[in-house]
Amino acid sequence: MKKYLLILLAAIVWLLGYLLTPAYQFLAHTGNAPMPWWGFVTIPDDIPQRQQVYNTHYQLAGEGSLALLSAHRQAINTPGISAAVAVDGEVVWSGSAGWADIKTRQPVTEHTQFRIGSTSKILTATLLARMVQENLVSVDNTLTELELPLGNSKDKALWSQITLRQLASHTSGMPHYKDNTERQGLYKSMALNSSYTDVMDAYALFDDSDLLFAPGTDFSYSSLGTVALSAALQQVGKQPFQTLMAQKVLQPLGLTHTSPSSVQAHYEQHSASLATFYWREDETRPVVRPWRTVDLSHRLAGGGFISTSEDLVRLGAGVLDEQFLSAAIRSEFWTPQRLNDGSVNEQNYALGWRVHNYDFGEDIGELKYAHHGGVSRGAQSWLMVIPGYNMAVAVNINAKTAAFWDFAEVAIPIASEFIRQRQMM
Repeated sequence: MKKYLLILLAAIVWLLGYLLTPAYQFLAHTGNAPMPWWGFVTIPDDIPQRQQVYNTHYQLAGEGSLALLSAHRQAINTPGISAAVAVDGEVVWSGSAGWADIKTRQPVTEHTQFRIGSTSKILTATLLARMVQENLVSVDNTLTELELPLGNSKDKALWSQITLRQLASHTSGMPHYKDNTERQGLYKSMALNSSYTDVMDAYALFDDSDLLFAPGTDFSYSSLGTVALSAALQQVGKQPFQTLMAQKVLQPLGLTHTSPSSVQAHYEQHSASLATFYWREDETRPVVRPWRTVDLSHRLAGGGFISTSEDLVRLGAGVLDEQFLSAAIRSEFWTPQRLNDGSVNEQNYALGWRVHNYDFGEDIGELKYAHHGGVSRGAQSWLMVIPGYNMAVAVNINAKTAAFWDFAEVAIPIASEFIRQRQMM
């Protein structure tokens, strides 16, 4: 009898450890619990840097941008940083500084893959745009019209009225991760230790959740809404979301280094190209700790892809290519969306993109640009597209800054270098 009690006690302890360890790790990595003291490493002083100039007309802009990138890496104390620029439909430059992996002293290169977080939403929006262009779906189709299975939320009647436009513009009332009232889904978004190859299984983690408001009446940023969008596209396309993405976006644009981020991908690609991602407690010190292994497949469409800076600017260039996406479709997807009362949403959010104007200075002036940033586990990402100069700029790092713009701001002077060079051509 005593033997069985010990076995039972051991099983209970194991189960509690299995369930609580991921939750504790989540709290520690968000600064809400003490981080274990071991495992920290110091970023080496000897920082490698490199660039690829694919169009010699931009040699000087590339050299200036590499200097900007290297100084920015040091200023924000990130292990590694990567950037790329595309102009007139081609990648003209990419640069990198620092380490993809400190322990193995693997430098960041143009092939280094980063978690791109919510920059994934541009990929999903581009798939939606392509399917709209092919008349497979309308952005104003409701979930009911598309026959997407609905859960048992008390707001089920409202769920049925949600449109793809509202999912793509964060006006659907869908919760973000922490507002998910489906407890298992909330736990899974913290544990990050389960793999979801079918987006319908990821959708099931929140399809019983309450909505935050009636569709179209307000704005609330929701990556789960983008996951619901991917489930709807899969339903319409009658193929897995990942297959649709590959056929309609990744393959046509040659995005050969862009793929889902999962534990399997981590181990399969780590030795070749995937960066190691780092956590740090103090941004003023070059001391970091490898991020725990996580699986982000439950948020694939909204924040679960990995990519390179070069692939991201190819994506931006593709959106500007009218053979890939018509001007009318691009205009619709870059139009900030209005709520039911006629007001534009608070973030000037369009369909999978934010759209703003920025003053680049007296010699360049104010320009319109479409963009999206991403924050992931031990990584940050940024893609901006400047249609006035047929240009795309991407930046990625394998750590996080407390203020996102502290990371992404380097894209502005890099873009300026290439705009000025283009003006002289």
